[in-house]
Amino acid sequence: MNWNVAPTARDVTINGSRVFPESITHDAQGNLYNASTGGTIYRTRAGAGTAEPWVVPGPDNALKSLFGVMADNARRLLWTCNNPNIFAGERGVSSLLAFDLSSALQSARYDFPADGPAACNDIAIARDGAVWVSETSGGRIFVLRPHANELELFAKDEALVGIDGLAFSGDGTLYINNVRKNLFQRVERKADGSYAGLTDLTVPVQLGGPDGLRSLGGNRFIQGEGTSGRVAVLTVSGNSVTVTDVVTGLNGPVGVTVVGREAYVVEGKIGYLFDPKLKDQNPDPFVIRAFPLPVVK
Repeated sequence: MNWNVAPTARDVTINGSRVFPESITHDAQGNLYNASTGGTIYRTRAGAGTAEPWVVPGPDNALKSLFGVMADNARRLLWTCNNPNIFAGERGVSSLLAFDLSSALQSARYDFPADGPAACNDIAIARDGAVWVSETSGGRIFVLRPHANELELFAKDEALVGIDGLAFSGDGTLYINNVRKNLFQRVERKADGSYAGLTDLTVPVQLGGPDGLRSLGGNRFIQGEGTSGRVAVLTVSGNSVTVTDVVTGLNGPVGVTVVGREAYVVEGKIGYLFDPKLKDQNPDPFVIRAFPLPVVK
């Protein structure tokens, strides 16, 4: 299945240059929020055709380069992963930040341990309100428990190096993908809830840079693949996965969120950051693409 990816009335243009979006989410009102490598958070009001800057880097928020974003409707917060901008040669501490969805003011900051390389990547919220965060460089999963004052290490494993997206199934099982190893995995737990390793799930297609991962309820997820150009619905049955394409042929679909029956996808165009043949070219405009969800039986 390869949908026509020409602009439609539902597509959204991001008001910025060299945005390089990395993740997208939505709140209960249907407003979209996307992160950017330059540190600006963009908001698209429900039904609008343009994403406008909502929070911009400044001395009051220390925003650098943003990866994951996740709306927390219960607490009226937007969580985001803040990292030193590696494309600008920056160094520093990675952190999980929270912004008030009403005021856009920063309300909390939780730094990652400075005991090694760290890259805060993506975010998922459990049924109990705990905020779970993937850390790519060190191969770690952290959790911020309700009312906690710091991040708690849930797992550190060489097998987790390259972890990117994470999402919970309907029964509370945590699933992840690995952008470096092209894997979709289930996180196993012991009886006491602690980490017990990973199970590689059998996927009938070759994944290409699996990145943004969001739950669709039950045992279904939607995933963007940055290097293959695919967005697909993944349905888990035991240790096997069925893949139903939403769209293929996109330019780095690194993030996806679903509002109603529409999937909103950010094209990261990440090749313009790495490919010597593209680095001097203008990748603008950046567009949030909208596609209908396929019927999955």
